[in-house]
This record gives sequence, structure tokens and C-alpha cells, in this order.
Amino acid sequence: MPPEMILYSTQDNPVPEGAVCGAVTTSDGVNLRFGRWRPSNGECRGTVCVFPGRTEKIEKYYETVRDLRARHFAVAVLDWRGQGGSQRLLSNPMKGHVGDFAEYQNDLDAFLEQAVRPELPGPYFALAHSMGASILLDHARRGGKAFERMFLVAPMLDLSLVKHDVAARRLARFLARLGLSRAYVPTRRMKPLHEVHFDGNRLTSDRTRFARNLTITMEQPQLDVGPPTIGWVKAAFDLMEELADPATARAIRQPLLMVAAGADRIVSTPSIEHLGTRLIAGAHVVIPGARHELLQERDIFREPLLAAFDAFIPGSAPP
Repeated sequence: MPPEMILYSTQDNPVPEGAVCGAVTTSDGVNLRFGRWRPSNGECRGTVCVFPGRTEKIEKYYETVRDLRARHFAVAVLDWRGQGGSQRLLSNPMKGHVGDFAEYQNDLDAFLEQAVRPELPGPYFALAHSMGASILLDHARRGGKAFERMFLVAPMLDLSLVKHDVAARRLARFLARLGLSRAYVPTRRMKPLHEVHFDGNRLTSDRTRFARNLTITMEQPQLDVGPPTIGWVKAAFDLMEELADPATARAIRQPLLMVAAGADRIVSTPSIEHLGTRLIAGAHVVIPGARHELLQERDIFREPLLAAFDAFIPGSAPP
């Protein structure tokens, strides 16, 4: 039996009303947490499945859940393996680890088969951020047809925060061959939460949303995850190379829209633009000046993002 799962509130970030929280178990035996909501009123225009990025948790997306429910959608949000309230893969729960990004496809399948399709109505749409968006692109590359449309926010196609990309890829693969896949990637010391400050952050220019998200982690530190392992980094580089292959753009027939942040210092906006120009059934837009976490950004950036969602997802309209 999967363990009992719960969603957490903070003073400024209460659980949206009507929540159902539970667990699904993947084909390889990993227990994952999910949250699920019906629309705010009786009308339902389908279901939006929300897929967070690396280190993120369901609680960070409560505001987005409210936005989507106000648009008459049911919503389901997944915590990927190894983060949030889902099962950790190593004895050190702070290590962000996966051996192969294909494992995340098991998470996607279990979530849809056990938590979404039996309980929530179609049509089904995907809203994914960063790592979550790259996993959804991998699903489409493999011929997956789980969603009518995908709305991908700042997909992780390459890393702008890695200065020496080729050398980093070679080093990760070399260290993995030495049997160090489960070791932390060599990086700076991870700051304790009390040393994390808004000034200089790469994620958002919105001070209030930044503070809200930090409070979630400070009050529920068990939901947090630290730096990635060498194995995770190698697996990420492997997937990003697959997604950069010209054959990938030809293989993806999934209708999708990628939205890039013009001031992204985490993932590469030029890589998103490059893939966007080659997709047969997809497109891309860039929101100038925005940082990586567009859904956590100031309203001046977040509102154009939601307008793009409304224009692309059938049946969506601002409340």
C-alpha cells in the first residue's frame, strides 16, 4: 500500500479548497505524491496536469491551481520521484538523484493511469516547467499521446548556468563511469535556508512570491531537495542531447507551445528558440525581461504567460 500523503499550508499559501491528496506507485516501485482538484464551479472544460521543475513541490503551485480552476479546469499536480512529498531514491533525502531520465516516464504513466484518468475528465492538457517540460518533450519524442496540447514553460533544453558545457558533460560521464553517480555534483556549498535571500536570486524578480516559496520550504523542510547527484546531471545531459538532435523535432507531432524567459539564467533561451523554429506542430514565444520561474514572476511577466495559455489551450479564458 502506498503511504498516506498530505498537502501543507502556510499562512500566505493555504491549500486550495477541495483538494484530494494521495499516492500512486510506479511500475518500478516508487511512491509518488499528487494533488487533485475539481473546477471551482460546476462547469469543467477538461483537466490540466501540472508538472513542476527540479526541486519543486506541489505547494509551490497553489496559486497556479487557483488560476486554472478559475478557468473551469480540473487540475492535477505531481511531485516527481526524489523531491517534494514523493519517495526519495537514496538514503540521503537531500540528494536530487535519478539514474536515467526515462525513469520519469514511469512517474508520468503512473500519475495519469492511477490519479488522473480514473477521476478527472478529458480533454487532458499539460502545463510543465523546466525539468518537467523536458520530461514532457521526451514523452512526445517517444510517440506519447497523453495530452491534447502541451504548454511548456522554460523547458530545460540546455543549461545557461553551466559556463563550460562540453567540459561539464565529459566530466559528469567520466565520474559516473568511476562509480560516483550517487555522489553530489561538485559545486559550491549549499546555503542553509536562513542564508537564502531574494537579492541576487536567479529565479524570480517578485519579492513576495519568492518569500512565499521560501516559507514553504522553511516550514516543511522535508519537502526540500539539495543539489543534484552526478548521476542526475549525466542523465540530464543525455536527455538534452537527445532533444537537440534534429530527428527529435521531426519526430514530435504533439501540438505544443514553449514559453521562454528572456532573462533566464538557469536554462538556455536560445536553445528553446532553436527547437521552436524546427517543430512541425509546435511554436515558441519569449517574454522579454522575465526570469526562469515565469509562474512565480511579477504580474507584468506572469500575465502575458497566462494570456498565452488562454490563447493556446482550447476552452481556456481568463476569469
